[in-house]
Formats: sequence, C-alpha cells, structure tokens
Amino acid sequence: MEKSTKNRLTERELILFSGNTLFEKIARSVCRAGTLPRKELYEAWEVARRVRRKYRGGRVVDLACGHGLLGHIMLLLDDSSPEAVAVDHNISKNAYRLSDSITETWPRIKRRIHYIEAPIRQIRIFPGDLVISIHACGLLTDTVIDMAVGVGARVAVLPCCHDIAPSDTGGLEGWIKGPLAVDVTRAGRLRSEGYTVITRMIPEDITPQNRLLMGHCGDQGRRANRQVGRKGLRGRMGAELNPNEEIYYESSSL
Repeated sequence: MEKSTKNRLTERELILFSGNTLFEKIARSVCRAGTLPRKELYEAWEVARRVRRKYRGGRVVDLACGHGLLGHIMLLLDDSSPEAVAVDHNISKNAYRLSDSITETWPRIKRRIHYIEAPIRQIRIFPGDLVISIHACGLLTDTVIDMAVGVGARVAVLPCCHDIAPSDTGGLEGWIKGPLAVDVTRAGRLRSEGYTVITRMIPEDITPQNRLLMGHCGDQGRRANRQVGRKGLRGRMGAELNPNEEIYYESSSL
C-alpha cells in the first residue's frame, strides 16, 4: 500500500483497515469522511505518536492545521489534554466533515476540538500549551517556533517547502544541503533560547520531508509529564489504547 499518495481515502479503502488497533479505527473514520489524502493520515499519525512519547497533557494548539486531524489524534493518544485548537487561515467544510466522522466514534472529544479560522499569529499561546504543526510551508514553520518560544511553550514541527533565500541557514549550506541547513539552524535557535531539543524522523515512504523537530524549555517536558502522572497512562487514556497492542510512550519519558 502506497502511504505517500495524495488520493483521498474513501469507503472503498475500509477493507485496508480492518483490524482493531487505534490507528485502524482512526483510519476507518477517515475513510468514512472521504475528505483526506492517505498521505495526511499517515503523517498525522506518525507525528502524533512520536510527540506523545515525549509530551503529555496541556492544551494542544495545531497551527496551520489543514483538516485538523493531528489535534484529534493528539487527544485520542492522551486524554489528559483538556482540548485541541486547530487553527488555519482557511478552514474547509471537509475539515468539519472529518471531525464529525471522528467524534462520532469518540464522542468524548467532540466538545474538546475547536477550529479557529484566522491567521495563526492572532492566536494567543500560553506556557502550558503544546504547539504543533505539520508542514507549515516555508517561513510559516519559523512563525510557529517563534510563537512557542515567545512564552516558553513546548513545540513540535515537521517542516516543509524550505524557501532557502529568505531562510536562516546558519551559513551551513556549504557543508550540507539548504533544507537541512535551515532545520539544523532552527534546532540551534531553540537551544539558544534554553530549549532541550529532540529530533526524530517519520518514515520516508510517507514523505521525504520527514524531519520532526521538538523542544521544551528547561525541565518543562518532564514536569508536564509528571503532572499527568503514571496513573494517567491507565486511567486517563482512552480504553482504545491497549498496551499489549501498541506502545505509545517510551519508558524513559514517563
């Protein structure tokens, strides 16, 4: 099955996701909505599970959200987050159709997903937030990072569409390719602001723009996880998260 295709998932693809894992349940909701490219399903899933291994709790703020799937998955993976805000300058009707399909299966998150149609800079970020973004094009990723750093919030971005000319490459393009230089410089910027930097990659068969950059200020990541507590892994996560079925958290991050 080609994970990188931009073809929409529809009810014809339900047969591809017939199992009982959380991912397959989410995929079936996506298929029933009939609005989302297959690529975006896999991107959102792979980013969300890596971020949740490191960061739990907090309001989820999904900037340049597109259809808003990432925010939904973040709540399903960690029920201790009170809400998810999905922000984009243009929210399509298909985004609401997708949300309706997902919340029909998981009604407990229905009133905790909020779409906001606005330029992302109009959104106020708080220190306890978890700011996330998948493929905010070009300098928009830097805007997401700026907004998080401005208040010391946790941040996770999967950059794309690197526009080299206006971007800060840190002078590294003589050693490494421009897009990588931009992302390395972004990581360096987080470190200069006192952030602990975490880097990961999602599978390249989904997208070649697969570098995931995460960061938290000081011991904020550990503190937020402790506030949820080990009890949250059992008592506050959805029953869908069978620990024998899939592992979502690394023991070192608890």
